[in-house]
Amino acid sequence: MDRLRAAGCVFAEDEAALIASTARDQAEAAVMVGRRIAGLPLEHVLGWASFRGLRIAVDPGVFIPRRRTELLVAEALRVTAPGAVVVDLGCGSGALGAAVAAERPVELHAADIELAAVRCARRNLEPRLGHVYQGDLFTALPAELRGRIDVLLANVPYVPTNEIRLLPPEARLYEPHVTLDGGPDGLATLRRVAAGATGWLAPGGHVFVEMSEHQAPLARAVLADHGLTARITTDDQLGANVVSGTKPQATA
Repeated sequence: MDRLRAAGCVFAEDEAALIASTARDQAEAAVMVGRRIAGLPLEHVLGWASFRGLRIAVDPGVFIPRRRTELLVAEALRVTAPGAVVVDLGCGSGALGAAVAAERPVELHAADIELAAVRCARRNLEPRLGHVYQGDLFTALPAELRGRIDVLLANVPYVPTNEIRLLPPEARLYEPHVTLDGGPDGLATLRRVAAGATGWLAPGGHVFVEMSEHQAPLARAVLADHGLTARITTDDQLGANVVSGTKPQATA
């Protein structure tokens, strides 16, 4: 703990306790402390992150699930019925899908373009919870899911390209930029998801994305422009903003 505190770790006592509970012996704990002092994110040092009460495996080079994203899961669970087809698109570690599947019996699928993320998500999801595929957004999914997805979780990157340099070093240096960079206005990947969502969602299906406060109205407009009924949900305590879109029910 003293080494962590001397290195400027704000929550040195808590981090020391987590390292001690994770390490198999004192030698491994010392190595982990050294990696943390060198600047690695705590979750990469531990090899796991806590998300909605679950211990999610997180490998180096894989996006770390944030606590604020628990709002996205909570909103998705409101409309997720038992047996629903759920897709975690751009899944990273698979934390979102795992959190939904922990509370509902669902048919879960997940996909990511990054091989490191796919390997990590498979550790968290397969074979018990769901299936994980590698590829770019919807192109990774089996064709038989088209028009059948009830709940689409898409925690896409939304940091504007020229703002990545302002992120904390733990994110900027140790997480893949493809998981952070949302293009010039932060909405580039969202637009691609919105363009494909109506074809992949079932009638009455829902898509959920996370955005910053100032981007949320723009994201709502993007979903609405693609025929989805869109709304914004905010949690000030978590500092989280979720934008959701619902595909209209089929008409007779």
